[in-house]
Amino acid sequence: MKKRLVAVVGIVAIAFLSYFVFSAVDSKTSVAVAAKKMYSGVAYVAGHGGHFAKIDVAIDPNNADNPLQVKGLDRVVVGDSKNYAMHDVRIDSNDSNIMFWSTYIPDANGKMHVGKTDLKSGDKLKDVVIAQDDRSSKKPPLYCASGQSKKYYMPVFMGVEGFVDVFDKASMEQKHRVFISDLGYAKGTYQFTHGNNSPDMKTFILTMNQVKDGKMTGDVDFVMVDLAALENGKFKQLAKNTLKGEAGKTITFRMYFTKDGKYIMQSAGDRLWVLDAKTLKLVDEKMIPDGGQVHDAIPTADGKYAVMTLRALEAAPGTEGKEVTGGFISLYDADAKKIVGKPSSICIECHKNFGLAKATILCGIDANWKK
Repeated sequence: MKKRLVAVVGIVAIAFLSYFVFSAVDSKTSVAVAAKKMYSGVAYVAGHGGHFAKIDVAIDPNNADNPLQVKGLDRVVVGDSKNYAMHDVRIDSNDSNIMFWSTYIPDANGKMHVGKTDLKSGDKLKDVVIAQDDRSSKKPPLYCASGQSKKYYMPVFMGVEGFVDVFDKASMEQKHRVFISDLGYAKGTYQFTHGNNSPDMKTFILTMNQVKDGKMTGDVDFVMVDLAALENGKFKQLAKNTLKGEAGKTITFRMYFTKDGKYIMQSAGDRLWVLDAKTLKLVDEKMIPDGGQVHDAIPTADGKYAVMTLRALEAAPGTEGKEVTGGFISLYDADAKKIVGKPSSICIECHKNFGLAKATILCGIDANWKK
């Protein structure tokens, strides 16, 4: 009896050891897939086509070649491309079915638009038409980034002079307009203001690309302000730091805090910057390969990965082999501190479904991650 028991234990031990070795060396097996957490959700990306792309996205860390997977592509239409070119999407922190948005290019009447859309039905709930400010340029860019508090949506004007608008989420009534000059920035000394709120809704980060002799230097100012003060139409500076990049290539666009509030994922044109959210010091820097340009980077709920929106050249149907600026998403692994896998085409791939050959320019991303 004892011999049989020993034999059975031995067989089980050998089987377990074989199972362990097999699962450890073969990353393509279902056993290995279970070793690392997988992610899925619905991402929304703003573009110049009068809509934002709707992407069923999955992250499989166990798939080294293709960790970022597009499972489905659709779109949510806001309006025609002539009047509703957008860079900004912002899901309401109070209701994940509500999307706030703002326009990047003036409409046919030279006006700006700020609104909100029901993501379930696709219906446009509010469309506020706003005259351009006399203190700022009347040409694009208009709004690009945005943040929010519990009660207010805050689109950021990317042109010069830059400013942050404060809109009541419920009524979409404009409450305040706060100019970057209130922080001591003279017109002509900076360009392309962007911003976003921290997840605890206590602070708001702003970025301004430094300008000298009419050209951006590649150096970027990061300024943290108090969100409660901003709600009331004022800037209260809490922290500041400057990062140095390459002139003509390093240009900051949109950004996100990780959900725990510890880091900021900052798109910077030719590179991705990861900052410590308290000190605003650089934690990681990754160059974007193959001449791509990163415009946003949204972390997963646990902050282990970030999905980036990229612009890069690609061939499009009906263009006789010529490359056009297409839109992609790509993946950053925060633990490994590297960009992993290959970018996935969004704009052209999606447009094929609607019989459109022309690519559009994507920018801001937001997402509802599945728990």
